[in-house]
Amino acid sequence: MTVAQLSKRFPFLLKWGKLVGVTGGAQILIQGLGFLVGIYIIRVLSQEQYAYYTLANTMLGTMTVLADGGISTGVMAEGGKRWQDPNALGKILATGMHMRRQFALGSLVVSVPILFYLLNDQGLLWWESGLLILCLIPAFLAALSGSLLQIVPRLHQNINELLRINVQLNVVRLLLTLPVLFFFPLASLAILASGVGQWVNNFQLRKLSLKRANWRVAPDEGYRSRIMAKVKKILPGSIYYCVSGQITVWLIAIFSDTENIANIGALSRLMMVLTLVKLCIDMLIVPRYARLPSDKGQVIARFFQVLLLVLALSAAIVGTVALFPELFLWVLGAQYADLQYEVVLMTISSCLVLVSGIGYMMASSRGIIPNPFLFIAFNILAQVAILYFLVDYTTLAGVIMFSIYSTLLNLLYRVVDFLYQTLFKVDWTDSDI
Repeated sequence: MTVAQLSKRFPFLLKWGKLVGVTGGAQILIQGLGFLVGIYIIRVLSQEQYAYYTLANTMLGTMTVLADGGISTGVMAEGGKRWQDPNALGKILATGMHMRRQFALGSLVVSVPILFYLLNDQGLLWWESGLLILCLIPAFLAALSGSLLQIVPRLHQNINELLRINVQLNVVRLLLTLPVLFFFPLASLAILASGVGQWVNNFQLRKLSLKRANWRVAPDEGYRSRIMAKVKKILPGSIYYCVSGQITVWLIAIFSDTENIANIGALSRLMMVLTLVKLCIDMLIVPRYARLPSDKGQVIARFFQVLLLVLALSAAIVGTVALFPELFLWVLGAQYADLQYEVVLMTISSCLVLVSGIGYMMASSRGIIPNPFLFIAFNILAQVAILYFLVDYTTLAGVIMFSIYSTLLNLLYRVVDFLYQTLFKVDWTDSDI
């Protein structure tokens, strides 16, 4: 059967083939550029400077999670119901942006002193720590706006425009990072270059989102209360994630030395190629999943189809790294060449994090969110038991094994909770769900 005959008989194959082809090709370019920037930073910075860069980047992730607190999830869930109404969608986005600015201040107050202490504990002078934190703040503020501004084009599936903007972001980062670090190989300048690139990216996202949603309006109290209801469920988990989600770096920073901080940061950067899979699913599948009709069987089936697909892909990735660890470590440079066992462990851990994260994105896009207190209690008890009985948290391999065990239990909890809520708690007579 020819391609033309297949496209006539199965038109959805042609549609999805084009979407995956365009999105996958562009994401390869986007992630390829980002990967080049990351590898260049690893190679040009000394292990000491890269350790500081790792700590700052880890705290940036923590600050962003705290400042979001579930706001973007609430905006996506509410926007999925009103995505065809520009005025309503604009009010939802404006409300989310206003809430996020308020949360950002609290995030800075909590995170900055902790980062300052950790940097000084690793031997950085007080004024060098202050300079690094000042360079981090623009990247933090830009990341907050960018993630919300992408929601409108994602809901409307303006994939080509969104991909073009993301390609531009990584090109700007590359053009800024290469000359700056060549002459001044400092962690603070590497962070600053990333923040400047994100600001340029946000300018384009603002123009794109305004085509579909008039968000230059006052926040709406009704939408605020509905988004806040999601935040109340997600925020405790977000606070917990700020510790558990980055716990490998925190454990190394507290119990080990600067060299191992650089090692964990370099291995994590190598695993960033998995972001390609997550972004493709986040752009193509999650918005469509959020828009599915209220059919219990269809919602459950699509959830597990996606997770099984990602698990199969993850198995292939782990197998490849296990067969050729030297090849992957060569990318990082000679100073990381002895991490053959650790790179396989890190690949397993990162793949499990990918599967668990995709499960969370899909469930939360339907407004299905675990009870935060049960979720946190389960994970804390499990992690304490793992740290006490199963791993040596003073070694790099032990910390990565801790991450593997923790993520497996996290994934199991999410799947069981999704099934329980979908089967017994969701009101399928509500057309807005």
